[in-house]
Amino acid sequence: MVRTVGVEEELLLVGAESGEPRALSTAVLARAGRRTGGTSAFETELQGQQLEFATRPQTGMRYLAEEILRWRAKAAENAAELGAAVVALATSPLPVSPSIRTGERYRWMEERFGLTAQEQLTCGCHVHVAVASDEEGVAVLDRVRPWLPVLLALSANSPFWQGRDSSYSSYRSRVWGRWPSAGPMEVFGTAERYHALVRELLDTGVLRDKGMIYFDARLSHRYPTVEIRVADVCLDPADTVLVASLVRGLVETAARSWSVGEPPAGFAASVLRMAAWQAGRTGLEGRLLHPVTMRPEPASDVVSALLAHVAEALDDNGDFDLAEGGLRDLFARGSGACLQRELLHRSGSLRATVRECARRTLG
Repeated sequence: MVRTVGVEEELLLVGAESGEPRALSTAVLARAGRRTGGTSAFETELQGQQLEFATRPQTGMRYLAEEILRWRAKAAENAAELGAAVVALATSPLPVSPSIRTGERYRWMEERFGLTAQEQLTCGCHVHVAVASDEEGVAVLDRVRPWLPVLLALSANSPFWQGRDSSYSSYRSRVWGRWPSAGPMEVFGTAERYHALVRELLDTGVLRDKGMIYFDARLSHRYPTVEIRVADVCLDPADTVLVASLVRGLVETAARSWSVGEPPAGFAASVLRMAAWQAGRTGLEGRLLHPVTMRPEPASDVVSALLAHVAEALDDNGDFDLAEGGLRDLFARGSGACLQRELLHRSGSLRATVRECARRTLG
């Protein structure tokens, strides 16, 4: 049976002409709700300059692609009524003073974490893939760990921070890593150990609830899925679909490995943190740590290793041609980070860069 996959994307709300982030999420959400009789796929996020949507679980990548395009377009339509636009960038290229939304949970986070929460205007892409049980889900989490930095490199789309080039391809990943529960984890071994660790973390009082378990990959606390959380939001919606197909391939490959008794790779979380840093720093434009050896190799070779690792699962899901072609296209045109820098080089203007990215957000 083909596993279902769903995507959550976070988008920036910006002035249509200025390109500066605007705290309009509540107003956009209200307009979307009126159009749909009070129901929509949109949600607000920590900052008022963000808007999130979630797709339904899908088995076919074509349907997932259609839904992503539809919700991006609806978000843009509602924002346009307020003189704004939506843009799929993982950080704002232009300087911004983020505006934390009202609400007890968000205010608690602001008081508890100070600047970490106040500066946390970042947009990610979370991929959910169905699992049969928590035991299978934890087995998957243990086995996908070394491959997650490659997904970060593929999605890298945040080179700018507060009006400056950060020198990273994914600076979002560095900012996100400030949360105390964020990042790679050690091998759990069993679902019982996973849940025991979550309880222990919550009992410290540092975190408010299960929603703040920000592991790179976790069991969803709302759905029967594993949730892979490492990716930047992708500028090109085709790259979102590519990442989703690779994530499903990784989950299926890991589940099959577990079912025949193959152990997970034993890399320490500290080593995986190095791999994630390298991926965030250079993206596809440099060297990545190979998930099998944790030694630096050209990004193209590491991505080829990922494709080979999940090839059988991709083929069984009907996704191999999509993934192979998507990777070829991505390397040909460059990552979102590479494109943003190219647009700035051409125009000399971060505002023009954001406006063009808003156009490309809609595919």
